[in-house]
Amino acid sequence: MKYRIYIVDDHPLMRRGYRSLLESEPDLLVCGEAGSAAEALVELPEADPHLLIADITLEDQSGLELIRRVHAERPDLPVLVVSMHDEMLYGERAIRAGARGYLTKGKTDGNLVATVRELLAGGHHLSPRMQGRALEQMAGRAAGPGQPAEFALADRELEVYELIGRGFSTREVADVLRVSPKTVETYRGRIKQKLGLADSTELLHRAVRYAQDRGLV
Repeated sequence: MKYRIYIVDDHPLMRRGYRSLLESEPDLLVCGEAGSAAEALVELPEADPHLLIADITLEDQSGLELIRRVHAERPDLPVLVVSMHDEMLYGERAIRAGARGYLTKGKTDGNLVATVRELLAGGHHLSPRMQGRALEQMAGRAAGPGQPAEFALADRELEVYELIGRGFSTREVADVLRVSPKTVETYRGRIKQKLGLADSTELLHRAVRYAQDRGLV
């Protein structure tokens, strides 16, 4: 028996690398791949994978939204997030959305296959750092100093913030998130308040720096 794995990542070279690494194992098979959430949602029923690998940043929408939709339709399907985003900022969000594991890009070569097997066996995977944060939260303690200010943003606010940083207009953000422009403006107001930004110009500059620092643009 071969375990079927579906890959969603907006970089073709990354998908090719994952495929090569996974299919070097005799019992693992890549049954499909996509660069966007929309393409993945169309193909997943027929591909019928045993596990889904997904990035957070995709061509058309946040990987968090993709995970939520997949989890709603197939709660039994393990989802492994492999992303360049800081696990401390996105790991918990991904798990809440329905993922069962999180790996940071650049640290995957020696861990990807082992983590895939861990999830296929019914397990979960978070780094020791993220596990420590989870224990702190269970104990009722704050995460401590040094966490990014963006940590205060709710999931959808962070999605809006990223899209602003990638150069999307209010209308384009609304189209991607399938909400009204008025709703996007509400999110923008909340983001400015939480990050202590005076106006839309400050919001734009900070969001662009955030996106650039993470290689999103």
